Amino acid sequence: MTLTYNAKKIYEIWFESKSELEESNASFLEDYLNFLGDISEVINIDEKTRLSVIIASLCVSKGAKSSFKSFVRAALNVGISAKEIREILYQAVPYAGLGKVEDYIFLADEIFNERYIEPENMPKKSREGRGERGLEIQRKLFPAVDKFIASMPNDQKHIMEFLSQNCFGDFYARDGLSLELRELLTFVYITTLGFAKPQLLGHIAANFGIGNDRAKLISVVTTLIPFIGYPSALNALSAINEISSSKN
Repeated sequence: MTLTYNAKKIYEIWFESKSELEESNASFLEDYLNFLGDISEVINIDEKTRLSVIIASLCVSKGAKSSFKSFVRAALNVGISAKEIREILYQAVPYAGLGKVEDYIFLADEIFNERYIEPENMPKKSREGRGERGLEIQRKLFPAVDKFIASMPNDQKHIMEFLSQNCFGDFYARDGLSLELRELLTFVYITTLGFAKPQLLGHIAANFGIGNDRAKLISVVTTLIPFIGYPSALNALSAINEISSSKN
């Protein structure tokens, strides 16, 4: 294969110069790796963030299990811990559902076992106070959340309570990843799933509010193009532009 400098570096460091595609689909692999190298030229996120968002996207993709395993290995190769990889997968569950994510949790465990890695277990937070704990996080991300909760019909208020207790109190409040990274990952999950525009817009605004700016989100979308395709990437860019315009 004829690879650019960046593509060769990716192939050597991320994939240890190995891919099942090389034997049977070498010309495709060459284009794929070179495109990953092209992306390296234009994004402004670090390597660990780049691989974290790729894993986040793949784990809600409903496919690409071989690629997922390759990128888990790549993440370990650049110093992302098994604990952090598990947190990326756990964070996906409130957004994609266990039905989409469970297999990827087991696939990641296969890679950890392959490398004789025993992931550190994160301390479990108490169920007591999880609603208020989650609501505190929601208020950081969504300043108008109390007004939104108050406006919900009575027969839907339990869903709002679950959001505070479960999505934010159980998952966002976990140790292992920063709030900024968790919110960035949520943007990735929703972008990859390709629906729920109101939630996508809301989480773009939340990202802007905690310092994940327009340039960073555009770098993330650029990173995801090989994994989600151009239509979904363009939809995400349109949503970023919509929120950016509303802030001006």
